[in-house]
Amino acid sequence: MPLSRRSIALGSLGFLSSGLGAPLRAQVSDFASVPDRSDDLGTAINAYIFGYPLVTMELTRRVLTNVAKPDGRRAPMGQFIRMREYPNASFRDVTAPNADTLYTTAFFDVGAEPWVLSLPDMKDRYFLMPFLDGWTSVFQVPGKRTTGTAAHTYAITGPGWKGTLPAGVTEYKSPTNIVWLLGRIYCTGTPEDYAAVHAVQDQMKLVPLSAYGKPYTPPEGKVDPAIDMKTAVRDQVNRLDATAYFTLLAELMKSNPPAAADAAAVASFARIGLTPGRFDPAKLAPDLAKRVPDLGFEQIMLQYKINKEMKAINGWSYTTKTGLYGTDYLMRALVTAIGLGANRPQDAVYPVSRQDAASVVYSGSHAYTLTFPKGQLPPAQGFWSLTMYDTNYFFVANPLNRYSISPRQNLKPNADGSVTLYLQKDSPGAALESNWLPAPAGEFALMLRLYWPNEKNPSIIDGSWVIPPVKKVG
Repeated sequence: MPLSRRSIALGSLGFLSSGLGAPLRAQVSDFASVPDRSDDLGTAINAYIFGYPLVTMELTRRVLTNVAKPDGRRAPMGQFIRMREYPNASFRDVTAPNADTLYTTAFFDVGAEPWVLSLPDMKDRYFLMPFLDGWTSVFQVPGKRTTGTAAHTYAITGPGWKGTLPAGVTEYKSPTNIVWLLGRIYCTGTPEDYAAVHAVQDQMKLVPLSAYGKPYTPPEGKVDPAIDMKTAVRDQVNRLDATAYFTLLAELMKSNPPAAADAAAVASFARIGLTPGRFDPAKLAPDLAKRVPDLGFEQIMLQYKINKEMKAINGWSYTTKTGLYGTDYLMRALVTAIGLGANRPQDAVYPVSRQDAASVVYSGSHAYTLTFPKGQLPPAQGFWSLTMYDTNYFFVANPLNRYSISPRQNLKPNADGSVTLYLQKDSPGAALESNWLPAPAGEFALMLRLYWPNEKNPSIIDGSWVIPPVKKVG
C-alpha cells in the first residue's frame, strides 16, 4: 500500500524503525542532484521538501511558547522551559522521551537584537546546549565536548546584526531570526542529583542584550487562542494545504533567509509563484496544488528506505548525518519528520530497533538478550543508555520503574568479561536484575543513545564499532 500522511504513525523517532510499506505510486527526483527539473508539480514538491523544516520549526515555536508564564512544559518567547524530572510511564506529551538528561530549552527571536545566554560552572557535569536555526541546522554547540564545563556567556546575534559586545561575551551568529536552544543536562535521576541539576538550571540566564548586566524581569507571554494546542505539531504541518503551506513558507523565508548555497533552489521556486516574502497561488494549477502535500511528505519518508545515509545493521537503524545538512534537503526534511531537534553526530547518535537478529518483530511473549563482548560496551565519552518503548514510543510501566538501562545500574559482567542485557517482561532472577530492562507484554521498540560518541576507533560514526544484534532466547 502506498504511503499517505494519514497512514504513518506520528512519533518523534518512531519512523526510524517502522516498515514503510511498498514503493510509492509517485516518486520525485532529488532536486539537489537534478537542479534543472522544470515541471510545475516537481518544482512544487521540491519546494515542499525544502521548506518542511522551517514550517515545522515555526509551528513548534508557536505551540511551545503560547503561554503567559513558564509551566514546566512550555514558556513564552525568551524564557526557559526547565524540565525538573524524568517522565514516567503515564507521560504522553512527547514520543520517545529519555531518562538520561533534563531538558532546558527556549525559543527566542534575534531579529530585533541579540540575546545573551549565561551558563554557570557545570562542575564537570556532562551537558550540551545546541542552538538550532529556523532550518533545524545546529549552528553552535557549547557544552562539555566543545567548550568545557566552566562558566561561559554567549551572545546569539541575528544574520544582519553588527555591533560591539560586552567584554567576556562570545558571539554566536545565527543564520536566521528564529533560534531554538535545546539544552540537555545529564542527571542520574536520584533525589540528590535532581537537586544538583535544578540548581544549575536556575543559575542559567537568558536576556536580551539591552538588559544584560541589569535587573531584568521577562514580560508575560501573550496567549493566542487561535493556536491549536492539542493537535500534534506534525499533524498540523501535514494537514496544511499547498496554499497555506507556501504562504507561510514565503513569510518565514523573509525573516529566516535561506543559505547562500540554496540560491539556485530558491530561484527555481519562482516558477510556482514562491519567493521569499510572497506566494502567488495563481501560478500553481489547483489540480497540482492538491497533490503536493501528500506527494511531498511521501517523498520525504521514502528517504528512510532509499537514502544511502540511512544505515541498517544487525536490526538497528540510524544515520550519522544529522544537525548539519548543507544542500541535502531530503535528509534535512526526513530528520525533521522523524526526530526534530536532532544533534550533530559528534554529540549524539540514536540507533533504533524493532526486530531481533532473525528480523522478527520484538514481542514481550519472548525473552531477548543483547550481549556486548568484553571491552566493547557502546563507546561514548558522554554516556550511553538503552531505552525500552512500546510501539508508540512511550515508556513501559514495570515493577522497577526502569525505562532505560546504562552503567548507572552497575551492570554485572559475565565470567568472560562480556556484558549481557536481559530484555523481557518477567524478571530474569534477582541475581540478574541489575542487567534487566523490563519489556511490555506486547510488541516493543528499543533505542540506544550514544552521547558524545567516540569519533575514532572504536566509533559508531566511522563504523569501527558495530551494535550487536538482539537475540531471542531459546
